[in-house]
Amino acid sequence: MSKLNPFSSITGDVIAAARAKEQTPFYLYDEARILQKCAECLAMPSAYGLRVRYAMKANSSRRLLQIIDKAGLYIDASSFNEARRAVLAGILPEKIQLTSQEVPRGEERENLEHLMLSGLRYNVCSLRQLRLVGDFAAKHGITLSMRVHPGVGSGESASRNTGDKYSCFGVHKSDIPAAMALAAQKGLSFTQVHTHIGSGGDPEVWRKNIDIVLDFVAEFFPDAEAVSFGGGLKEARLPGETKADLDALGRYAKRQITAFYERTGRRLTAEIEPGTYIAANAGYIVTQVLDTKSTGGNGDGFDFVILDGGMEVNARPLLYGSQHPFYVVSEAGELRWSDFTNNIDERFAIEPTSADNSGVENVFPQGVALVVAGRCCESGDCQTLNPGGGINTRAMAQPQIGDSFVIGGAGAYCAAMTPFNYNSHVQAAEWLYTQGGELVCIRRAQTLAQIVENEV
Repeated sequence: MSKLNPFSSITGDVIAAARAKEQTPFYLYDEARILQKCAECLAMPSAYGLRVRYAMKANSSRRLLQIIDKAGLYIDASSFNEARRAVLAGILPEKIQLTSQEVPRGEERENLEHLMLSGLRYNVCSLRQLRLVGDFAAKHGITLSMRVHPGVGSGESASRNTGDKYSCFGVHKSDIPAAMALAAQKGLSFTQVHTHIGSGGDPEVWRKNIDIVLDFVAEFFPDAEAVSFGGGLKEARLPGETKADLDALGRYAKRQITAFYERTGRRLTAEIEPGTYIAANAGYIVTQVLDTKSTGGNGDGFDFVILDGGMEVNARPLLYGSQHPFYVVSEAGELRWSDFTNNIDERFAIEPTSADNSGVENVFPQGVALVVAGRCCESGDCQTLNPGGGINTRAMAQPQIGDSFVIGGAGAYCAAMTPFNYNSHVQAAEWLYTQGGELVCIRRAQTLAQIVENEV
């Protein structure tokens, strides 16, 4: 039984068994991998304590939230409904932080206030938010957190940079004096300072962000007891990629927080907010090969493999040009191809091509050069796009009609973010492969009746 990759509990036989239970496409999550990544984050070095919050926007499925909560992580919610979903999953409000662009109004504000009274931490992200919650928080003695816009950021793409002038998340550093004056007027206290500079960005910028935030704490936040460095910790989805070095980043943060204590006499608890780092490599999308096509011979076109799941189950290639590992599994459960091994039949060994319109070199293992497309009526429904939106070929064993085509690195920002009702396709089911080796459905597939039930 061949594992899909070195870090997975899932084998080709598990894929075949899951397909016997569920129609493709569907998501499949590896519980053991999730718990391993939670443990890695909790072991990150710290000076005076560490709190790890799972960024639930990465994947908000109830069973996964419960697994992560039980592992000892807290929750960062990016919308009020996410906070409500966490509570519905059985997570205590005092373990939830709300960091949102939303401005609470009407019934939503009443519900927010109820959760704040129950312990939810409100992370102020704008002056208007502060004005609206300030009187309530002061009246009930509720301390607040503030997300600071540091003016610098980093991300794997421009749209994942959340800290520079092109992004509006948080209270900009130029507005902090006004925010603190308003807080003093209302008798409010900020016990945490928070930043998030982007997803999968440069570790050096992440380290600089630690210094920037500590400077903000020293200058403006005399009551701060905790400092959050946000998320954006890079995970390596593909061979050759380098994941974030949590030990090195933790040691740097520990050194700087210790130095801060020596200067100020103030001990700060650290927080991080991993999402992708926890969930990405625990998730797979199991699709089925529907068809093969060609757009011309003599090297003038591309050879396509058509799947029954594409952008409606994984929009990251379309949005970001993201690359995911691929696996080809026969209907009988034989692992015929993995991006993590070169051990394929010699008949598939050809030189990889760079046949794309971006000049991006194809760096994947040897095999047949193919373009992987979905079934949506959209030219961007392709799993092998580059960041410029052009088509890349990917090398792999030639899939057969009916084979399982598995897309890896799909535990984060896939089920949670895709346009699943485009072309009236239904939201795919989600399954969990448990530590005990069971296959459990954790979300049933949507039905057509559910798509149209609210239409009037």
